[in-house]
Parts: sequence; C-alpha cells; structure tokens
Amino acid sequence: MDSTEERVRAHEEKRTNRENGKASEDAEKQVDRASRLTAKLIYEVIRRDGAEEMTRPRTSLVFSGLAAGILIAFSVLGEAIFRAHLPDTPWRPLVESLGYTLGFLLVIKGRMQLFTENTITTVLPLMSQPCREYFYLTGRLWAIVLLSNVVGAFVAATFIGYSGAFSPEIHDAMRSISEHAVLNPPLEGFAKAVPAGVIIAAIVWMLPTVPHNPYFIIVTFTWLIAAGDFTHIIAGSVEMAYLVVQGLIGWSESLTFFGPVLLGNVVGGTAVFTIITWAQVATEVEN
Repeated sequence: MDSTEERVRAHEEKRTNRENGKASEDAEKQVDRASRLTAKLIYEVIRRDGAEEMTRPRTSLVFSGLAAGILIAFSVLGEAIFRAHLPDTPWRPLVESLGYTLGFLLVIKGRMQLFTENTITTVLPLMSQPCREYFYLTGRLWAIVLLSNVVGAFVAATFIGYSGAFSPEIHDAMRSISEHAVLNPPLEGFAKAVPAGVIIAAIVWMLPTVPHNPYFIIVTFTWLIAAGDFTHIIAGSVEMAYLVVQGLIGWSESLTFFGPVLLGNVVGGTAVFTIITWAQVATEVEN
C-alpha cells in the first residue's frame, strides 16, 4: 500500500513539475511579447532587410520601383479628392491631408521599393561594414529605384491627366496642390524636404516594433508630411509630372524642383536620422 501511495505521489509530482514548467515557458513567452524591441534589435532587423534588398535582381528592383511610383500617385490623388469635396475653410488642409496617406499605405504595406525608404534601409548595412562592394550595391539600388519611381510617377500622372476618369473639380484640385508643392524657390524646396526625409526614415525605424499593426504609424506620420507642408520627392514627382504632362511647367522648372527636394530628402533621411540612429547603437554592435 505504501509503495502504491509513493508511486502515485511521485506521478503527481512529475505532473506538477511539467505543468509548472509549461506555465513558466508560457510566462516567458508573454514577457517576450510584452518587451519592447531594443534599439540594437531594431537596427539589426533593418540592417538585414537592407542587405537583402541590395542583392535583389535588377529586374525585381525595376518593377517594384515602377509599382511604387504608380501607387504613390494615390497620395496626391487622395488629397485632391478630399479638397474637391470639402468646403474652403481653415481646417480643410488638416482633413485633406488624410488623403495623402493612401499612397504610402499601399506602397509600404505592399513592400514596394520607395526611394526615400532606402535612405535608411540600405545605408545601415553600409555604415556597419563600409566597403567598396556595399558602396556599389547601395548606389546601384538608389539609382535603379529612383529612376523607376520617377518613371512610374510619370505613367500615373499621364493617366490622371488624359484618361478622362476624373472630374474637372479633381483636376482643378490636382493642379492647385501640384503648383503649391512644385513652384517653390530651390532653397525653400530643400528646407521642406529635410523634415519629410526624417519622417520617412523614422517610419522605417518604428515599423519593426509594430509588425502586425503598422497602420497608425504610417497614417499619422505621412499625414504629418502633408499637414506640415513638407515635400516628398516621389509623391512630389507625381505632382511635378502632372504639371509637365499638362504643359503647365517646363523641364527647367522641373529640375529646379527635383534637385533640391531630392537632396533634402537624402539629407533628412540619411545625414540626419540614419547617422543619429547608427550612433546610438554603434558601440553595442561593434561589441
């Protein structure tokens, strides 16, 4: 009888230990899920993503960049649709800026190649391992994606301008929005582009912390670009292309807009945000 009780007791102890062990593992998993990603882990997620993007085939980059250039037009179009249907009031810009978020949602969630995202994504691998190969791969990706984005922007602008799919009111709003964005002095264009570059790089940095629900971050911060009257080179290329294909500006005016805004986005995304974020993790990464 005593031996039977001992066997039962031993069996119960083993089961209890197994349950306690399982409870401990479950608790550990809950802690892991509740813990915030450290800056070093965020850096590593983006670095690996950037290293993978740099080695993608040229054809993949071209078509992904074309898709991004076309889809980002929904930002300008969304803003124009809001403006065409809202009364002319002091609060209208805050509401119509919601339309600007649409193209970015499509591009970022669709994992399309957007030039301004690469001001941080592909630069982090380069900063962690500066070498000739990484300089070449970064320059190659930047050139392919930028050109593809701009071609896609012209395709979208041509469709918007000549397809007959949009009402005169939307065209009037597109023209007004585009002229406001494009017809700025070069120095002002550069200055407005720097915050936009910082914001896009910040979005890329924050996305690994919310892998399953990034919509709030994307919508809030791309809304801020429009509401703050900042300038994004690819969304701005749609506005520039719309004015060009409508014969409202020439190529010299286009370049006066394009060059300073491109430089401002790169300065904001790379020289400001990426270098600062690299500095905070550089020692940990090296160790």
